[in-house]
Amino acid sequence: MKKRVSLIVLATTVMVSVLSACGDSGSSAGTAGKGESGSAQSKTLRFATWDTGDALKIEQDIAKKFETEHPGTKVQVEAYADGFDQKLAAGFGAANPPDVMYMWDFPTYHQSLEPLDSYADKDNDLKIDDFYKGLFNYGKIDGKLYGIPAGFTTRVVYYNKKLFDAAGVPYPKDGWTWDEFQAIAQKLSDKSKKQYGFGVRAENDTYDLQGFVWSNGSSFISPDGKTIDGYMNSKETAESIQMFGDMVKNGSAVLTGGKGQQSGDDIFKAGKIAMWESGIWPLESFKQAGIDVGTVEMPAFPGKPVKGVLAESALSIAKDSKQKDLAWEFVKFYVGGESIKMRVADLPVRQSVVTELKKDQDPLYKPFYTMLERSSDTPAFLLNPKWNEVNRQLSAAVEAVMHGSNAQEVLNQAVKDSERYLK
Repeated sequence: MKKRVSLIVLATTVMVSVLSACGDSGSSAGTAGKGESGSAQSKTLRFATWDTGDALKIEQDIAKKFETEHPGTKVQVEAYADGFDQKLAAGFGAANPPDVMYMWDFPTYHQSLEPLDSYADKDNDLKIDDFYKGLFNYGKIDGKLYGIPAGFTTRVVYYNKKLFDAAGVPYPKDGWTWDEFQAIAQKLSDKSKKQYGFGVRAENDTYDLQGFVWSNGSSFISPDGKTIDGYMNSKETAESIQMFGDMVKNGSAVLTGGKGQQSGDDIFKAGKIAMWESGIWPLESFKQAGIDVGTVEMPAFPGKPVKGVLAESALSIAKDSKQKDLAWEFVKFYVGGESIKMRVADLPVRQSVVTELKKDQDPLYKPFYTMLERSSDTPAFLLNPKWNEVNRQLSAAVEAVMHGSNAQEVLNQAVKDSERYLK
Protein backbone atom coordinates (compact mmCIF):
# COMPACT_ATOMS: atom_id res chain seq x y z
CA MET A 1 0.00 0.00 0.00
CA LYS A 2 1.24 3.47 -0.85
CA LYS A 3 2.17 5.33 2.30
CA ARG A 4 2.22 8.80 0.86
CA VAL A 5 -0.16 10.54 -1.50
CA SER A 6 1.46 12.64 -4.20
CA LEU A 7 -0.53 13.66 -7.27
CA ILE A 8 1.82 13.55 -10.24
CA VAL A 9 0.43 14.39 -13.66
CA LEU A 10 2.89 13.82 -16.49
CA ALA A 11 2.63 15.24 -19.97
CA THR A 12 2.12 12.71 -22.74
CA THR A 13 5.54 13.34 -24.22
CA VAL A 14 7.12 12.57 -20.88
CA MET A 15 4.99 9.48 -20.55
CA VAL A 16 6.28 8.09 -23.82
CA SER A 17 9.91 8.84 -23.05
CA VAL A 18 9.68 7.20 -19.62
CA LEU A 19 8.06 4.16 -21.17
CA SER A 20 11.06 3.59 -23.38
CA ALA A 21 13.20 3.39 -20.23
CA CYS A 22 10.93 0.95 -18.42
CA GLY A 23 12.73 -2.23 -19.34
CA ASP A 24 10.55 -4.88 -20.92
CA SER A 25 7.27 -2.94 -20.93
CA GLY A 26 7.33 -2.67 -24.70
CA SER A 27 8.03 -6.34 -25.29
CA SER A 28 5.14 -7.41 -23.08
CA ALA A 29 2.67 -5.68 -25.37
CA GLY A 30 3.43 -8.18 -28.10
CA THR A 31 2.81 -11.13 -25.82
CA ALA A 32 -0.41 -9.91 -24.23
CA GLY A 33 -3.07 -12.43 -25.10
CA LYS A 34 -0.53 -14.93 -26.43
CA GLY A 35 1.60 -15.82 -23.43
CA GLU A 36 5.33 -16.43 -23.35
CA SER A 37 5.23 -19.15 -25.97
CA GLY A 38 3.20 -17.07 -28.41
CA SER A 39 0.48 -19.70 -28.44
CA ALA A 40 -2.96 -18.31 -29.21
CA GLN A 41 -4.38 -20.62 -26.53
CA SER A 42 -2.38 -19.05 -23.69
CA LYS A 43 -2.76 -15.57 -22.30
CA THR A 44 -0.51 -13.21 -20.39
CA LEU A 45 -2.18 -10.88 -17.92
CA ARG A 46 -0.07 -7.96 -16.76
CA PHE A 47 -0.45 -6.82 -13.14
CA ALA A 48 1.39 -3.73 -11.86
CA THR A 49 2.16 -3.25 -8.17
CA TRP A 50 4.02 -0.67 -6.09
CA ASP A 51 5.06 -3.23 -3.48
CA THR A 52 8.52 -4.68 -2.90
CA GLY A 53 10.09 -7.26 -0.58
CA ASP A 54 7.83 -9.64 1.33
CA ALA A 55 4.65 -7.96 0.11
CA LEU A 56 5.72 -8.47 -3.51
CA LYS A 57 6.55 -12.13 -2.86
CA ILE A 58 3.03 -12.66 -1.50
CA GLU A 59 1.53 -11.02 -4.59
CA GLN A 60 3.59 -13.31 -6.81
CA ASP A 61 2.27 -16.30 -4.83
CA ILE A 62 -1.29 -15.06 -5.34
CA ALA A 63 -0.60 -14.77 -9.07
CA LYS A 64 0.64 -18.38 -9.16
CA LYS A 65 -2.51 -19.57 -7.41
CA PHE A 66 -4.60 -17.73 -9.99
CA GLU A 67 -2.62 -19.40 -12.78
CA THR A 68 -3.29 -22.81 -11.22
CA GLU A 69 -7.03 -22.14 -11.22
CA HIS A 70 -6.93 -20.66 -14.74
CA PRO A 71 -4.87 -23.01 -16.92
CA GLY A 72 -3.35 -21.31 -19.93
CA THR A 73 -3.04 -17.95 -18.15
CA LYS A 74 0.27 -16.40 -17.14
CA VAL A 75 0.17 -13.48 -14.70
CA GLN A 76 3.11 -11.16 -15.28
CA VAL A 77 3.67 -9.27 -12.01
CA GLU A 78 5.37 -5.96 -12.75
CA ALA A 79 6.97 -4.40 -9.68
CA TYR A 80 7.28 -0.64 -10.29
CA ALA A 81 8.29 0.19 -6.69
CA ASP A 82 8.99 3.90 -6.11
CA GLY A 83 8.63 4.59 -9.84
CA PHE A 84 5.04 3.37 -9.84
CA ASP A 85 3.33 6.61 -10.85
CA GLN A 86 5.84 7.50 -13.54
CA LYS A 87 5.83 4.05 -15.13
CA LEU A 88 2.06 3.73 -14.94
CA ALA A 89 1.57 7.15 -16.50
CA ALA A 90 4.03 6.20 -19.22
CA GLY A 91 2.09 3.04 -20.00
CA PHE A 92 -1.20 4.93 -20.24
CA GLY A 93 0.39 7.59 -22.42
CA ALA A 94 1.65 4.99 -24.89
CA ALA A 95 -1.60 2.98 -24.82
CA ASN A 96 0.38 0.11 -23.34
CA PRO A 97 -0.70 -0.10 -19.69
CA PRO A 98 -0.84 -3.25 -17.57
CA ASP A 99 -4.23 -4.95 -17.62
CA VAL A 100 -4.66 -4.73 -13.84
CA MET A 101 -2.93 -2.36 -11.46
CA TYR A 102 -2.91 -1.10 -7.92
CA MET A 103 -4.55 2.30 -7.81
CA TRP A 104 -5.12 5.20 -5.44
CA ASP A 105 -4.90 8.33 -7.60
CA PHE A 106 -8.27 8.14 -9.29
CA PRO A 107 -8.57 11.87 -10.12
CA THR A 108 -5.44 11.63 -12.27
CA TYR A 109 -6.02 8.28 -13.93
CA HIS A 110 -9.75 7.58 -14.01
CA GLN A 111 -10.15 8.50 -17.69
CA SER A 112 -7.71 5.70 -18.51
CA LEU A 113 -9.51 3.16 -16.34
CA GLU A 114 -12.47 0.89 -17.05
CA PRO A 115 -15.59 1.72 -15.01
CA LEU A 116 -16.32 -1.32 -12.86
CA ASP A 117 -19.93 -0.69 -11.84
CA SER A 118 -21.41 -3.17 -14.31
CA TYR A 119 -18.92 -5.87 -13.29
CA ALA A 120 -19.47 -5.36 -9.57
CA ASP A 121 -23.25 -5.10 -9.79
CA LYS A 122 -23.76 -8.20 -11.92
CA ASP A 123 -21.17 -10.57 -10.44
CA ASN A 124 -22.60 -12.21 -7.33
CA ASP A 125 -19.31 -14.02 -6.77
CA LEU A 126 -17.74 -10.71 -5.75
CA LYS A 127 -20.01 -10.63 -2.67
CA ILE A 128 -19.88 -6.87 -2.62
CA ASP A 129 -21.90 -6.62 0.59
CA ASP A 130 -19.04 -8.35 2.41
CA PHE A 131 -16.80 -5.30 1.92
CA TYR A 132 -16.74 -2.41 4.37
CA LYS A 133 -18.95 0.02 2.50
CA GLY A 134 -16.94 3.15 3.26
CA LEU A 135 -14.00 1.78 1.29
CA PHE A 136 -15.82 2.24 -2.01
CA ASN A 137 -16.04 6.01 -1.53
CA TYR A 138 -12.32 6.34 -2.27
CA GLY A 139 -12.56 4.59 -5.64
CA LYS A 140 -15.29 6.68 -7.23
CA ILE A 141 -15.12 9.70 -9.51
CA ASP A 142 -18.31 11.45 -10.64
CA GLY A 143 -20.34 8.58 -9.22
CA LYS A 144 -18.54 5.87 -11.22
CA LEU A 145 -16.55 3.08 -9.60
CA TYR A 146 -12.99 2.67 -10.89
CA GLY A 147 -11.37 0.53 -8.19
CA ILE A 148 -12.23 -2.47 -6.04
CA PRO A 149 -10.83 -2.18 -2.49
CA ALA A 150 -7.89 -4.52 -1.92
CA GLY A 151 -6.43 -3.28 1.37
CA PHE A 152 -6.48 -0.29 3.66
CA THR A 153 -5.30 1.21 6.87
CA THR A 154 -6.64 3.87 9.16
CA ARG A 155 -4.33 5.69 11.58
CA VAL A 156 -3.95 5.13 15.32
CA VAL A 157 -1.62 6.09 18.16
CA TYR A 158 1.00 3.48 19.03
CA TYR A 159 2.38 3.56 22.56
CA ASN A 160 5.33 1.88 24.27
CA LYS A 161 3.99 0.14 27.37
CA LYS A 162 7.46 -0.15 28.94
CA LEU A 163 7.94 3.62 28.93
CA PHE A 164 4.46 4.18 30.34
CA ASP A 165 5.09 1.65 33.10
CA ALA A 166 8.48 3.17 33.98
CA ALA A 167 6.86 6.60 34.37
CA GLY A 168 3.85 5.26 36.26
CA VAL A 169 1.50 6.66 33.63
CA PRO A 170 -1.72 4.72 32.85
CA TYR A 171 -2.12 3.51 29.27
CA PRO A 172 -4.30 5.71 27.06
CA LYS A 173 -7.83 4.52 26.34
CA ASP A 174 -10.25 5.06 23.49
CA GLY A 175 -12.24 8.22 24.11
CA TRP A 176 -9.26 10.25 25.33
CA THR A 177 -8.70 13.89 24.35
CA TRP A 178 -5.88 15.89 22.81
CA ASP A 179 -5.44 17.70 26.13
CA GLU A 180 -4.86 14.33 27.80
CA PHE A 181 -2.54 13.33 24.97
CA GLN A 182 -0.38 16.44 25.43
CA ALA A 183 -0.29 16.02 29.22
CA ILE A 184 0.88 12.43 28.83
CA ALA A 185 3.54 13.48 26.31
CA GLN A 186 4.90 15.97 28.85
CA LYS A 187 5.09 13.32 31.57
CA LEU A 188 6.90 10.88 29.32
CA SER A 189 9.53 13.35 28.09
CA ASP A 190 13.00 13.32 29.66
CA LYS A 191 15.59 15.35 27.78
CA SER A 192 18.41 13.93 29.91
CA LYS A 193 17.61 10.54 28.35
CA LYS A 194 16.79 12.03 24.94
CA GLN A 195 13.34 10.56 25.44
CA TYR A 196 10.19 12.29 24.22
CA GLY A 197 6.49 11.75 24.61
CA PHE A 198 5.72 11.94 20.91
CA GLY A 199 7.35 12.10 17.50
CA VAL A 200 6.34 14.86 15.07
CA ARG A 201 7.15 14.45 11.39
CA ALA A 202 9.39 17.20 10.04
CA GLU A 203 7.89 16.64 6.60
CA ASN A 204 4.22 15.78 6.94
CA ASP A 205 1.97 14.32 4.30
CA THR A 206 -0.94 16.74 4.38
CA TYR A 207 -3.23 13.89 3.33
CA ASP A 208 -2.67 12.25 6.72
CA LEU A 209 -3.20 15.52 8.60
CA GLN A 210 -6.77 15.74 7.33
CA GLY A 211 -7.97 13.41 10.07
CA PHE A 212 -6.85 15.90 12.73
CA VAL A 213 -8.39 18.82 10.87
CA TRP A 214 -11.70 17.02 10.34
CA SER A 215 -11.75 16.08 14.02
CA ASN A 216 -11.53 19.75 14.92
CA GLY A 217 -14.53 20.54 12.73
CA SER A 218 -12.74 21.92 9.69
CA SER A 219 -11.29 20.83 6.36
CA PHE A 220 -8.65 21.93 3.87
CA ILE A 221 -11.29 22.63 1.23
CA SER A 222 -15.05 23.18 0.99
CA PRO A 223 -17.33 20.16 0.44
CA ASP A 224 -17.92 21.20 -3.17
CA GLY A 225 -14.15 21.43 -3.79
CA LYS A 226 -14.26 25.07 -4.92
CA THR A 227 -13.09 27.10 -1.90
CA ILE A 228 -10.07 26.99 0.40
CA ASP A 229 -10.35 30.41 2.07
CA GLY A 230 -12.02 29.89 5.43
CA TYR A 231 -11.19 26.19 5.33
CA MET A 232 -7.48 25.67 4.80
CA ASN A 233 -6.77 28.73 6.94
CA SER A 234 -9.65 28.44 9.39
CA LYS A 235 -9.01 28.88 13.11
CA GLU A 236 -9.73 25.19 13.64
CA THR A 237 -7.32 24.07 10.92
CA ALA A 238 -4.59 26.30 12.32
CA GLU A 239 -5.17 24.97 15.84
CA SER A 240 -4.91 21.37 14.66
CA ILE A 241 -1.52 21.93 13.06
CA GLN A 242 -0.17 24.42 15.60
CA MET A 243 -0.62 21.82 18.33
CA PHE A 244 2.21 19.70 16.93
CA GLY A 245 4.51 22.65 16.37
CA ASP A 246 3.93 23.72 19.97
CA MET A 247 4.79 20.26 21.25
CA VAL A 248 8.16 20.44 19.52
CA LYS A 249 8.74 23.89 21.03
CA ASN A 250 7.93 22.82 24.59
CA GLY A 251 10.02 19.67 24.37
CA SER A 252 7.23 17.11 24.71
CA ALA A 253 7.83 15.98 21.14
CA VAL A 254 10.80 15.62 18.82
CA LEU A 255 11.03 16.14 15.07
CA THR A 256 11.52 12.95 13.08
CA GLY A 257 12.33 12.05 9.51
CA GLY A 258 13.86 15.35 8.43
CA LYS A 259 17.33 15.82 6.99
CA GLY A 260 19.83 14.00 9.18
CA GLN A 261 17.04 12.68 11.41
CA GLN A 262 15.89 9.13 12.01
CA SER A 263 12.40 8.09 11.03
CA GLY A 264 9.72 8.03 13.67
CA ASP A 265 9.40 4.26 13.25
CA ASP A 266 13.08 3.78 14.08
CA ILE A 267 13.03 6.15 17.04
CA PHE A 268 9.96 4.40 18.42
CA LYS A 269 11.69 1.03 18.04
CA ALA A 270 14.72 2.46 19.88
CA GLY A 271 12.47 3.29 22.85
CA LYS A 272 13.06 7.04 22.58
CA ILE A 273 9.51 8.17 21.89
CA ALA A 274 6.59 6.91 23.93
CA MET A 275 3.85 7.56 21.36
CA TRP A 276 3.79 7.49 17.58
CA GLU A 277 0.96 8.05 15.12
CA SER A 278 0.79 5.89 11.99
CA GLY A 279 -1.07 3.29 9.97
CA ILE A 280 -0.75 -0.49 10.12
CA TRP A 281 2.57 -0.58 8.24
CA PRO A 282 5.08 -0.55 11.15
CA LEU A 283 3.21 -2.85 13.53
CA GLU A 284 5.04 -6.06 12.61
CA SER A 285 8.44 -4.35 12.79
CA PHE A 286 7.57 -3.03 16.26
CA LYS A 287 6.76 -6.56 17.39
CA GLN A 288 9.96 -7.93 15.86
CA ALA A 289 11.95 -5.23 17.68
CA GLY A 290 10.58 -6.54 20.96
CA ILE A 291 8.52 -3.45 21.73
CA ASP A 292 5.63 -4.13 24.10
CA VAL A 293 3.33 -2.02 21.98
CA GLY A 294 -0.27 -0.98 22.36
CA THR A 295 -2.63 0.87 20.03
CA VAL A 296 -5.43 3.32 20.74
CA GLU A 297 -7.79 5.34 18.59
CA MET A 298 -7.08 8.99 17.90
CA PRO A 299 -7.81 11.56 20.64
CA ALA A 300 -10.75 13.95 20.38
CA PHE A 301 -10.99 17.73 20.45
CA PRO A 302 -13.38 19.01 23.16
CA GLY A 303 -17.00 18.31 22.26
CA LYS A 304 -16.21 17.09 18.74
CA PRO A 305 -16.34 13.59 17.22
CA VAL A 306 -13.08 11.91 16.23
CA LYS A 307 -12.62 11.64 12.46
CA GLY A 308 -10.19 9.41 10.60
CA VAL A 309 -8.56 9.26 7.18
CA LEU A 310 -8.04 6.14 5.09
CA ALA A 311 -5.02 5.04 3.13
CA GLU A 312 -6.49 2.60 0.65
CA SER A 313 -5.21 0.43 -2.14
CA ALA A 314 -7.59 -0.69 -4.84
CA LEU A 315 -7.37 -2.76 -8.01
CA SER A 316 -8.30 -1.21 -11.33
CA ILE A 317 -8.53 -2.39 -14.92
CA ALA A 318 -7.07 -0.39 -17.82
CA LYS A 319 -9.55 0.88 -20.37
CA ASP A 320 -7.05 -0.18 -23.06
CA SER A 321 -6.85 -3.77 -21.81
CA LYS A 322 -7.70 -6.29 -24.52
CA GLN A 323 -8.80 -8.90 -21.98
CA LYS A 324 -11.05 -7.13 -19.52
CA ASP A 325 -13.07 -10.22 -18.57
CA LEU A 326 -9.91 -12.10 -17.58
CA ALA A 327 -8.67 -9.00 -15.79
CA TRP A 328 -11.92 -8.89 -13.80
CA GLU A 329 -11.50 -12.54 -12.82
CA PHE A 330 -8.03 -11.71 -11.46
CA VAL A 331 -9.34 -8.67 -9.55
CA LYS A 332 -12.08 -10.81 -8.04
CA PHE A 333 -9.56 -13.51 -7.09
CA TYR A 334 -7.18 -10.97 -5.57
CA VAL A 335 -9.87 -9.50 -3.31
CA GLY A 336 -11.24 -12.90 -2.37
CA GLY A 337 -10.96 -14.25 1.13
CA GLU A 338 -8.05 -16.62 0.45
CA SER A 339 -5.88 -13.91 -1.11
CA ILE A 340 -6.75 -11.35 1.55
CA LYS A 341 -5.61 -13.73 4.29
CA MET A 342 -2.27 -14.18 2.51
CA ARG A 343 -1.55 -10.44 2.50
CA VAL A 344 -0.40 -8.99 5.83
CA ALA A 345 0.90 -5.55 4.83
CA ASP A 346 -2.55 -3.99 5.10
CA LEU A 347 -5.89 -4.67 6.77
CA PRO A 348 -8.59 -7.04 5.45
CA VAL A 349 -11.33 -5.30 3.47
CA ARG A 350 -13.89 -8.07 3.94
CA GLN A 351 -15.99 -8.31 7.08
CA SER A 352 -16.05 -12.10 6.87
CA VAL A 353 -12.24 -12.30 6.96
CA VAL A 354 -12.04 -9.87 9.88
CA THR A 355 -14.57 -11.99 11.78
CA GLU A 356 -12.80 -15.25 10.93
CA LEU A 357 -9.40 -13.91 12.00
CA LYS A 358 -10.95 -12.10 14.97
CA LYS A 359 -9.10 -8.92 14.01
CA ASP A 360 -11.89 -6.81 15.43
CA GLN A 361 -11.37 -8.48 18.82
CA ASP A 362 -7.57 -8.21 18.92
CA PRO A 363 -6.63 -5.17 21.07
CA LEU A 364 -3.86 -4.23 18.63
CA TYR A 365 -6.14 -4.24 15.58
CA LYS A 366 -9.48 -3.17 17.02
CA PRO A 367 -8.65 0.60 17.05
CA PHE A 368 -7.98 0.47 13.30
CA TYR A 369 -11.50 -0.78 12.68
CA THR A 370 -12.97 1.68 15.17
CA MET A 371 -11.30 4.45 13.19
CA LEU A 372 -12.71 2.98 9.95
CA GLU A 373 -16.19 3.70 11.27
CA ARG A 374 -15.06 7.30 11.75
CA SER A 375 -13.53 7.72 8.28
CA SER A 376 -16.40 9.01 6.18
CA ASP A 377 -15.07 12.43 5.13
CA THR A 378 -13.85 12.93 1.56
CA PRO A 379 -10.14 13.77 1.08
CA ALA A 380 -9.27 17.03 -0.63
CA PHE A 381 -7.58 15.43 -3.63
CA LEU A 382 -10.87 13.75 -4.57
CA LEU A 383 -12.74 17.08 -4.43
CA ASN A 384 -10.66 19.18 -6.81
CA PRO A 385 -8.54 18.03 -9.78
CA LYS A 386 -6.06 20.86 -9.17
CA TRP A 387 -5.42 19.94 -5.55
CA ASN A 388 -1.82 19.02 -6.31
CA GLU A 389 -0.98 22.65 -7.06
CA VAL A 390 -2.71 23.85 -3.89
CA ASN A 391 -1.07 21.14 -1.83
CA ARG A 392 2.42 22.41 -2.63
CA GLN A 393 1.69 25.64 -0.78
CA LEU A 394 -0.06 23.81 2.05
CA SER A 395 2.82 21.36 2.51
CA ALA A 396 5.35 24.18 2.72
CA ALA A 397 3.20 25.95 5.31
CA VAL A 398 2.85 22.85 7.46
CA GLU A 399 6.59 22.20 7.35
CA ALA A 400 7.21 25.77 8.45
CA VAL A 401 4.90 25.28 11.46
CA MET A 402 6.86 22.22 12.56
CA HIS A 403 9.98 24.37 12.53
CA GLY A 404 8.50 27.16 14.62
CA SER A 405 6.31 29.34 12.38
CA ASN A 406 2.83 30.52 13.36
CA ALA A 407 0.22 28.26 11.78
CA GLN A 408 -2.42 30.93 11.22
CA GLU A 409 0.02 33.25 9.47
CA VAL A 410 1.54 30.69 7.12
CA LEU A 411 -1.83 29.15 6.29
CA ASN A 412 -3.25 32.56 5.42
CA GLN A 413 -0.32 33.06 3.06
CA ALA A 414 -0.73 29.58 1.59
CA VAL A 415 -4.36 30.36 0.77
CA LYS A 416 -3.34 33.60 -0.97
CA ASP A 417 -0.70 31.77 -2.98
CA SER A 418 -3.07 28.95 -3.93
CA GLU A 419 -6.39 30.56 -4.83
CA ARG A 420 -5.31 31.26 -8.41
CA TYR A 421 -5.26 27.50 -9.05
CA LEU A 422 -8.95 27.19 -8.23
CA LYS A 423 -10.17 29.82 -10.67
